[in-house]
Amino acid sequence: MISRFTGCLLIVIFSLCICSPSISGQNKGLHIMKIDGESLVLPEQNPANLCFGNLVPTSIIVRSTYLADQKDTIVYKQGRDYTVNYVLGTISRTRISRIPDFSKNPAYGKKDFDHNKIPGIGNHQYFVWVDYETLDGQPFAAKNDQSALLKKTLSKLKSGEPLKIVVYGDSISTGCEASTESLRFPNRYAAYLSSRFPKAKIALENGATGGDTSEQGVSRLEEKVLSRNPDLVLLGFGMNDHNVPPSGVKIPKFQENLAVMVKSIMERTGAEVIILSAFPPNPDWKFGSHRMGDYAEATKQTAHELNCAYADVYDTWTKVLKRKDLPSLLGNNINHPNDFGHWLYLQALEAVGL
Repeated sequence: MISRFTGCLLIVIFSLCICSPSISGQNKGLHIMKIDGESLVLPEQNPANLCFGNLVPTSIIVRSTYLADQKDTIVYKQGRDYTVNYVLGTISRTRISRIPDFSKNPAYGKKDFDHNKIPGIGNHQYFVWVDYETLDGQPFAAKNDQSALLKKTLSKLKSGEPLKIVVYGDSISTGCEASTESLRFPNRYAAYLSSRFPKAKIALENGATGGDTSEQGVSRLEEKVLSRNPDLVLLGFGMNDHNVPPSGVKIPKFQENLAVMVKSIMERTGAEVIILSAFPPNPDWKFGSHRMGDYAEATKQTAHELNCAYADVYDTWTKVLKRKDLPSLLGNNINHPNDFGHWLYLQALEAVGL
């Protein structure tokens, strides 16, 4: 999104499920939701909200890496490194904490900042990752069953016929900022489908390009999608379209571009399409128009008009952001999701209903 690069094409056959956070359980008649690897940035001694309150006290683990089994993982100690408000669902650094202080980020507290003039504003060095159980848990994405629009895909998944998924979009779709390839949202979705359908033979090819708007999406479509013989296309544009002029694309043209891509894919290849909306970027970033709600609604409307499936990433993220601060989800502190943010994309895709 910030830098432009051409994503390498990747084909993978999925046979194993990539582990995702568990989100349900039972304990003594109470419904307990378990979250693994939720991300936070912690400035000074200020409390930061988890997605939910009413925490189970014995369940809290705070560590330095998303994956718990990495060799360099630091497991932080409650009392020494952080404190917890179990009712409110907040975590705070202590004064002697080993957890990096997010207030040291060069962009912290700055409004209308220009990333070109402030080096080192990324958030990776500041993240902590939290496992916990909550009695207040709710689904991250509203159920949005559109399996009726994906009948060919569903049939191939059930029968074990080869299914080729092509991902097309901007740097978010390339998987930018995910710490490993397996944690990119398209890879996680393919793994999820493989776990749901044991006979499935899924090939994933990534044709996304960092920095692209829907304008470049139209111009690259032949090379990156139409010539690849897809069965299902995950189409994710909007983040760069949403930028201020001259790089952004206004909503009517954005919708027109989406329609051109979807119609071409369906007519030329017979593939089914899931269009993904985008989430709101950092509101303090200079180059965003901060109208992502309008772009998301335009994306949803276009999907409805073209009779293709829609993954409501925008709604999923805005629901989470009712409690959490956006930098806790952003790898580059602007508009790239971190590992937990990619997992939120997966939640929106799962809600589509396959």
